[in-house]
Amino acid sequence: MDLSFGIGFALPLALGLAAFGSAIGLGKAVEGAMNAIGRQPEASGRLFLPFVIGCALIEALTIYALVAFFAGQGALTATIEAAKAFAGGG
Repeated sequence: MDLSFGIGFALPLALGLAAFGSAIGLGKAVEGAMNAIGRQPEASGRLFLPFVIGCALIEALTIYALVAFFAGQGALTATIEAAKAFAGGG
């Protein structure tokens, strides 16, 4: 087992953790907004914009994790190819 295996295993795991955390965050945000609207229906207009902005920021964190995953995967592939070329294997 080498470093590339460990990184290759950790990248999807980290992406899954980020998606799970985002799902929990979105669920809590929706729960809070629905509770607030249920208690004061007339405040729904004032709650909508901060709710949407908060959900967008939560989703942005997941997208950043996805971008980091692909960047890490590309760097891992380039590193493996460079190591093979350095070792004379191809």
